[in-house]
Amino acid sequence: MNFRFVGIPEAVAREVRETMHAPDYGHPAHQTVAQGYGPCRLCLRTFRVGVDERILFTYNPFPEGDLPAPGPVFIHAGSCARYDAAEFPADLRALPMVLEGYRSSGERVTQERVAGSAVEARLERILRDGADYVHIRNGEVGCFMARVENTNR
Repeated sequence: MNFRFVGIPEAVAREVRETMHAPDYGHPAHQTVAQGYGPCRLCLRTFRVGVDERILFTYNPFPEGDLPAPGPVFIHAGSCARYDAAEFPADLRALPMVLEGYRSSGERVTQERVAGSAVEARLERILRDGADYVHIRNGEVGCFMARVENTNR
């Protein structure tokens, strides 16, 4: 099975950086120096604590459906390239993760915790068992980290 791992859309990051407001909600975004772990939701690389400037804003990973799931996410304050590749993002592997499988209708069909070395096998099973795509969420606080698409469909 083939996967595609993607960060949030570049247009969302660009809008946040330009307006310092959350798309869809208008809530103010906040820029600070990274004080904790976590990935940029665009490039999917973890922040260097005490070094990288990051922007916190509210993001809904379901903009086209009726399943609102807004939550806090971070992006680099400066430009970075959107992650869009077949390989699991290396910086995510060490983070606590929950995989949520969804049908294209937005219905969640599974949710499970996973450790870094078992991610691909779990993703394959989730997608084979009826999910059309998967959200990777932080296993400690539940916020959205990335989307996984099945490229075999």
